[in-house]
Amino acid sequence: MSRKRFYKQAEATPENTITLDGKVLKTPQKHLLQLPTGGLAEAIAAEWQAQGQTIDPNTMFLTKLANTAIDRVALRRAVIIAEMLEFAGSDHVCYRAGHPPDLVASQKTHWDPVLAWASTSLGADFQSVCGVVHIAQPEAALQSMCNHLETIDSFMLTALYNVMTLTGSTLIAAMAGAGALKPQAAWDAAHVDEDYQIRHWGWDAEAKARRTLRQREFMTCFQFLGLLA
Repeated sequence: MSRKRFYKQAEATPENTITLDGKVLKTPQKHLLQLPTGGLAEAIAAEWQAQGQTIDPNTMFLTKLANTAIDRVALRRAVIIAEMLEFAGSDHVCYRAGHPPDLVASQKTHWDPVLAWASTSLGADFQSVCGVVHIAQPEAALQSMCNHLETIDSFMLTALYNVMTLTGSTLIAAMAGAGALKPQAAWDAAHVDEDYQIRHWGWDAEAKARRTLRQREFMTCFQFLGLLA
């Protein structure tokens, strides 16, 4: 919900906090908005400074991610990781088409490297199957993914959780978060099936608008990740 702008100047401090007319900004749950890097603090201050006469939260996605990291993820890491493991247990890159040949080839091109990365980098050997009938992934693979996620700080975990929800794939999110898959390649891998349908049946205007918004949010997650370095 938009509200009237109540400040003139938004600034990042040397302590990586944000001030609005000198008053330190807090999260919706009244925690100090303490950022891990100066780059992220500057970018979030810029979001606040760029607001017009009203504050539009839909234009402040970096702020939203930072608030979520502090108010939710840092306090509920075990729950967040459990949700990501649940996605991994039915990750869509593990469910392959048997036909037509061009879709089969596209899935193989985009998804086999994701499974290979999980195996090589995490020691997580996820299994793929032809069809949509659920298969239980090896407990060892899920535990390896769990071990990996537990090493990630809450800010990075927040971004990866959002990437996961936008792609339906914990494996794609984890690989991209590790820098082993570029953002555009990750987006393409997440939309193999959808892109196949578009090539054959064309665009639906409303679906195209929704996808554009999701892609913008997706890319902002990687901007957030880049600012954590």
